[in-house]
This record gives sequence, C-alpha cells and structure tokens, in this order.
Amino acid sequence: MTSVLVVDDDRTIRETLGEYFAALGYASRVAATATEGRRAAAEHAPDVVLVDLRLPDANGLTLLEALHADDPELGVIILTGHADVPTAVAAMRQGALDFLEKPVDLDALGAAVARAAELVRLRREVSHLRERRDVDGTPSDSGGVVPSLERLIDLAAKNDDVPVLIVGETGTGKGFVAHRIHERSARSALPFVEVNGASLNATFLESELFGHERGAFTDAKQAKRGLLEVAGRGTLFLDEVGELALEVQPKLLKVLEERSFRRLGGTTELSSDARVLAATNQPLEQRMREGRFRADLFYRLQVLTVTLPPLRDRPAELSALARAFLPRGARLSADALRAIERYQWPGNVRELKNTLWRAALLAEHGEIGRQHLSLPDAGAGTGSPPVSLADIERAAIVAALDATGGNRVQAARRLGIARSTLLEKLRKLEPTD
Repeated sequence: MTSVLVVDDDRTIRETLGEYFAALGYASRVAATATEGRRAAAEHAPDVVLVDLRLPDANGLTLLEALHADDPELGVIILTGHADVPTAVAAMRQGALDFLEKPVDLDALGAAVARAAELVRLRREVSHLRERRDVDGTPSDSGGVVPSLERLIDLAAKNDDVPVLIVGETGTGKGFVAHRIHERSARSALPFVEVNGASLNATFLESELFGHERGAFTDAKQAKRGLLEVAGRGTLFLDEVGELALEVQPKLLKVLEERSFRRLGGTTELSSDARVLAATNQPLEQRMREGRFRADLFYRLQVLTVTLPPLRDRPAELSALARAFLPRGARLSADALRAIERYQWPGNVRELKNTLWRAALLAEHGEIGRQHLSLPDAGAGTGSPPVSLADIERAAIVAALDATGGNRVQAARRLGIARSTLLEKLRKLEPTD
C-alpha cells in the first residue's frame, strides 16, 4: 500500500489531509513538527511526504534536505501559504517533486501525490537494479548491453509516459539505448524522431522541434510541421540536451508539463503526446549553477535517469563486450584480449566497436592479433604505423555505410550514434578545397 505522511503544524489541515488520503486508500500518517516528521519518516518509510514550508521548529526546506539525506528516493511535496518564485525554485533544486500553494485544491493535490508515488516507485526500482548490478560481464542479445542495463531499459520502456534522461560520456551508447527503449515500448510501431540540441541555433532549433508558420522568420516561405508533430504519439529523442538554447528550454518544459506547444510565429495551441527521451554527456547540475540550464527543466527530465558508465569503470565486462562486437567470423587472440583489457578506452563502447571492426579488416577475417588493434603499446615491435582515433572512426563509418548499402539511418544505428551525429561526422570527412 502506498503511504503518505503529512507534516503540518495546523491541526485542521493535517487531520483533514490525513483523512482524505486514508479515504483514497493510502496508508496515512501525520506529524506536527519537523522533528516528528523526520522521526515518522524513519520509522514508517513513507512513499510521499507533504511538508508545510513553515514549521515551528524548522523551515520546510531544511526538513526536505534531511528527509532526502535519510532516503534519497523519497517523494516530497512542499505546501505553503506564502508562495514565491525564489522559494519554489529552491525547493525544486533540492529535489521537491512539486510546490503547491495553500489553500490547496484536494483533487490537484491527490493527482500530485499519485504522480509522486509513481515516480518514487520508479526511483526505487532503478535503485534496486543498480544495487543488483550484474558483474559477470555476460552480454545479452542486444549487442553487448549487460543484463542490469537491459532491465533498466525494460523499466523505461514499460513506463512510457515519463521522460527519460540518458547520461554518459561520449561513446557510451546513449543513442543505442534510446532506440532500444523505444523499440521495447508500446510506442514501437510509431515514429522515432531525433534532433541534436547542439546542431542548430535557437531559431532553427525551435523551428525543427515545434515547426513554424509562414513568415515566422526570413526564410520561412511556408508553414512547416515540427518534429513533435511528426513524432505524434511516438518518441522524440533529444540528443545533447545540455546544449539546448536557453530560449528553447521553457518551451520544451511546457511540452513536458502541459503536453502543448505553439509553432514558431503561431498562435494556435497544439497538443503533443510524444514520449521524450533526452541524452547528455554534460554535467547538467554544473550547467544549472552556471545559469545555462533551467533547474525546473532538469528536474522534469530526470524523473527516470539511465546512467551509462564509462568502460574504464567496467573492466569485468570488457572481454564479453569485445566478443559481442566482433564481426562475424573474426576471433581474438589471447594477446589481443589482454591489450583490450589493459586499455582505458577514452572513446568508450564506440571506440571499442570501431577498433574491433578495423582490426578485423586488417586481419582479413582471420585471428585478430595485438598488432591489429593499433592501441597504445599494442603494436610495439611490429612496425605498424600509428593510427589515431579519428582514423578508426573514419574506417568504422565507411564499413558501416558499406554494410548498409549507403543507408545512413541504418549505418547510424549500426554505429550506435544518432543520425544527426553521423551526418555531422560525414560533413567533417568531406574533402575541402
């Protein structure tokens, strides 16, 4: 049974809310002070806590911080009769799931608690999966994704009405995970569309996402549907969300909160039921402190976070991942496997995959030796010329395009990157005069 704790010094309010949630089927408890509230939370482990901003023995934000120190997954909603924007922002930055002004509408409060309870359930399931993280390195049938991550992908796919933030260094497979979440969700038969937050300036990015009306800007000769409209009830994948222009961020927040948007230059409200997946290799908390990323958008996006660790933190998985990425017919020598296990892989999974594909070409479908990997210290004494990561990447792109008959969408999926990222890399590979 989902449990709710009400912490409010007003006896009428706390008893009314306690009875209201008990009538809705929640296990309901009340407390009059911050001290009582923290003790009750420790003893009964509620799912959601309603905290009055002004308590006789502490500020509600202080209690919020203490509650999250005891239980980071706990859902906290702040209630106050003295609402102001700075306090609301501070509450959200400290992890409050909502901030409601008194007198609160009971239906709105009931809906907020139901949402919070569902988010807490997701958080605790994610935490449980991380605690049970598999370390045997056995890859699944999804191209080297370990079972613990597979279960997290399944969780994100099953709960396809909440946004997902996919976090990881460059090359850890964020685009692949986004595709996998979509493919396993109930939206799999619907469009999967993607846009790179760093690829366009604010105006053109807004047009790409939300569309525009004729005359909205100089080159807008006719109206255009944006990717949100193209996605419909499918999935919108926003890569490099940390680079999203500040002017566009509140409009994305509106989509997440209100499921509505306007085309650039338009006045008509359009509805959106697309599921939003976002990815970043940037520390969004740092960007928030710098004023480059909105706190409310961050907390709305990170409802469910999938963190992809770098390969240097997954040494037990290296040999299994390497075997999973080998082209058909290729095999690794013992020396090659030892070199793979010693290398730090700054380019992560992408670098590993590209290195193995190139090595297989050099070995001409025979056994891949240490000398074929072209890793630092891997070809000592062989006379092999040094090969840069850019060379490996270029060879992998060429191999992927050859394997897919030049189909860039399929090649991007094969490489585990977004199509927009592949197009940008191809542009850089084109010879210049």
